[in-house]
Amino acid sequence: MMSAAGRAAAASRQVSCRKVVDGLLGAIGLDEGQESAYRALVALGAAEVPDLAHRLALPVPQIERALRELERHGLAARSSARPGRWVAAPPGVALGALLTRQRHGLEQAELAAARLAAEYRAEAAEPAVHDLVEVVQGASAVAHRFHQLRMGAEKEVCVLAPGRDQGVAGTGTGVEDRAPVRGVAHRVVIEREVLTLPRGVREASTALARGEQVRVAAEVPTRLVIADRTLAMVPLTARGAEPAALVVQASGLLESLTGLFEAVWREALPLRLGAAGAAEEAGGIPDATDLEILSLLLVGMTDASVAKHLELGLRTVQRRVKGLMELSGVTTRLQLGWHAYERGWVAR
Repeated sequence: MMSAAGRAAAASRQVSCRKVVDGLLGAIGLDEGQESAYRALVALGAAEVPDLAHRLALPVPQIERALRELERHGLAARSSARPGRWVAAPPGVALGALLTRQRHGLEQAELAAARLAAEYRAEAAEPAVHDLVEVVQGASAVAHRFHQLRMGAEKEVCVLAPGRDQGVAGTGTGVEDRAPVRGVAHRVVIEREVLTLPRGVREASTALARGEQVRVAAEVPTRLVIADRTLAMVPLTARGAEPAALVVQASGLLESLTGLFEAVWREALPLRLGAAGAAEEAGGIPDATDLEILSLLLVGMTDASVAKHLELGLRTVQRRVKGLMELSGVTTRLQLGWHAYERGWVAR
């Protein structure tokens, strides 16, 4: 008889397998009804249309359409022994063939993209002035273009994120949760006001955990995204108007925008956050919570704001700051800041 641990492991494998199949069937264009029909056929081995319709509580015509679509993808076949009966293709064989086909399709798409990129670079060696700037209008179009720009980066993405919405890439903080782009560095400067937003500190901490570099400035002049120093996006409309943005290609304007980012980056203060409460005290070194408090205070947040966003009591924050001052042997917070930099408690 299978143990509880064995049953849990088996259930986990079934869930993992189901997720893989879900992703694959969705990728080849099967809807929920077609997927359900295939699952039922796999479970039964073979079935007739009325039986499947009854089992899935779906109309017979819908089941018939679903089976024809499964047949087209090689996932089901009509029984030669009994007319009207359908059998499932072995998942290992059928899905393996689909994976191979998708893999081949992706390889061909990558080759085509590389050829087009080479042609584009050759044609764009001397671009016309009016081709250097593209106007993108509408919230969905702006968000889609931002996604393309970020996902297409190969080396680095630089972001300026003010505390107010300026229309580029939605209304996020600039460090919101997203799938990481492997091998691409991220440098983000957020306005101090961002840390006072409901999810500001948590999103900044998540970004740092992903390996991004985050700095904080008292003010950020505009929302800006630069990819590989070859493309940039800046807002075109004021708050309240229909979202629009400029996409700027390699030009003097792009160099100016890059210079703006670098100037703001140099003046901004590095942010250090971690897992609050993780004890790291050893030989007079502050723990993780102390360092979070210190980092947030150094970028200009008040004791009350720090307490709120780290979910600590105000007295706890003040007590920890006093403890840091005693540990450093200083009498003022200004001295504490210098001491923290000298000791390497916060990034320079």
